[in-house]
Amino acid sequence: MDDGDVPTSRRPLVRPAGLTALADALRALPPSCGPVRLVGVDGHAGSGKSTFAGRLAEALGGAPVLHLDDIASHTELFDWTGRMRAQVIEPLRHGGPAHYTPYDWTARDFGPPRVLKPAPVVLVEGVGAGRRALRPWLARLLWMDLPAEESWRRGRSRDGADLREFWDGWVRAERRHFADDPSRPFADLLVRQGTTGYEVLPGPAGHPRRGPAHDSR
Repeated sequence: MDDGDVPTSRRPLVRPAGLTALADALRALPPSCGPVRLVGVDGHAGSGKSTFAGRLAEALGGAPVLHLDDIASHTELFDWTGRMRAQVIEPLRHGGPAHYTPYDWTARDFGPPRVLKPAPVVLVEGVGAGRRALRPWLARLLWMDLPAEESWRRGRSRDGADLREFWDGWVRAERRHFADDPSRPFADLLVRQGTTGYEVLPGPAGHPRRGPAHDSR
């Protein structure tokens, strides 16, 4: 649920070379989930998470990206924490590969398992990537800093009239989720997209993430 452009910021932007520097900084972090540096990319639906995560993964030399669209489903838009922990977090935490069953949004069913190897950096992209149940396992949380209404407008425009009813339900569910379990206040970095690159700013968290042994949220 992410793509498109947002207004150019007046501040300097992080262009491809800057993404390389960000990638280097992420690699230098201590592992947060077994041997893995798990990095969350959260934000409103339509804010550009998938595009940014893909470009950051390239800068990381082909880092795996777990899309939360593969973990969620029509009946569990946000109630997927148990499946995420069982299929992804626990295997990675113990140093092994994860095997998760991606959801097919057309067939409305879960498909055959996919393997997610314990790479040095693994990106988790999607609405709710920074939820409280996952934060203890994140080395960094990045928030795509585009307001909700603008993000949803972009998403609706991209997906067209056929998904209008889905979007109506999604917006209500997303509002409820972030009212109960906000991610942005815990973001280590804010990411803003312009026409020529990305701007990466310090996030509201205001301090380095300390890791699961010290984070009881």
